[in-house]
Amino acid sequence: MTKQCQILGTRASVGNSVSHSHRTTRRRFEPNLQSKRYWVPSLQRHVTLRVSAKGIKTISRLGIDAAIARSLRNGLITMEKSR
Repeated sequence: MTKQCQILGTRASVGNSVSHSHRTTRRRFEPNLQSKRYWVPSLQRHVTLRVSAKGIKTISRLGIDAAIARSLRNGLITMEKSR
């Protein structure tokens, strides 16, 4: 599974590490992903999401139902039935 926010879709980006002498080497900037469990009233169940810190703020601003609907539209998450 890729390191990707399930709400915003942010992934790792690449850049340079720059030393004191300005030598550059390639590096990756990983997103700040957290595993967070939310209660979704419309589904009547808990949902565990891998979201970035900015994604958590987005969920608190929009609400969990609107954020999940937006992620479903963008294809970032799928609704799978659990046993």
